[in-house]
Amino acid sequence: MFGRALLCFIMVFSVTLAVPVRADDAKIAVAANFTAPAKEIAALFKASTGDTVTLSFGASGQFVTEISNGAPYNVFLSADVDHAKKAEQAGLTVPNSRFTYATGHLVLWSENPNLVDEQGKILARGTFTHVAIADPGAAPYGLAAVQYLKNKGLWAAISPKIVQGKSIAQVYQFIKSGNADLGFVALSQVIGKHEGSEWKVPDADHAPITQQAVLIKQGAGNRVAKEFMDYLKRPEAQAIIAKYGYN
Repeated sequence: MFGRALLCFIMVFSVTLAVPVRADDAKIAVAANFTAPAKEIAALFKASTGDTVTLSFGASGQFVTEISNGAPYNVFLSADVDHAKKAEQAGLTVPNSRFTYATGHLVLWSENPNLVDEQGKILARGTFTHVAIADPGAAPYGLAAVQYLKNKGLWAAISPKIVQGKSIAQVYQFIKSGNADLGFVALSQVIGKHEGSEWKVPDADHAPITQQAVLIKQGAGNRVAKEFMDYLKRPEAQAIIAKYGYN
């Protein structure tokens, strides 16, 4: 009787050992401009640790609203300082978790290889029908575009031609689909691409696009969320960030 019970225990114990332990997961809200590098970093993170992060992409302002309404994100990668701070000031984040993970750059881009010149003079000439800009209230790259146009005295002439996207990703699609002749996108979206024409907007002509990460309170007890935040600072992640044109 004892021998039979012992055999039963050994068989159950062996089956338990054979079942793989499920890796943990963390949900990351990612500013749309950081889509490509975030995907690469997440893949490398999984290869290095065995842990998975689930990425959601969108406008930073929209994410703050969603997190305020209880969306189950553990980490927020904002496209600027303001929205990361807004989440922090609303009591949605873990204290002292905010840090800068990248500095972005604004680019004027068109699918037409002959439209955008090397000095961006196309904007002053106005020889286009529509220009796409991300919602400046929700997307920091859209705000930077508006700042540039106003600083250069171009806003009054160009504003009637603006097509506004909810995020920088939608702006890219507007241009790609031909719904806009050109538009303001993130350098990371077009770097390394050989189609179209582009001009990098001088950083001095708009507020710095300083992108910050913050740990959401729902991620306070999530090991993977904390490790992913740390991973963003590691040389292998920083190399990917630099590859996409960020400082």
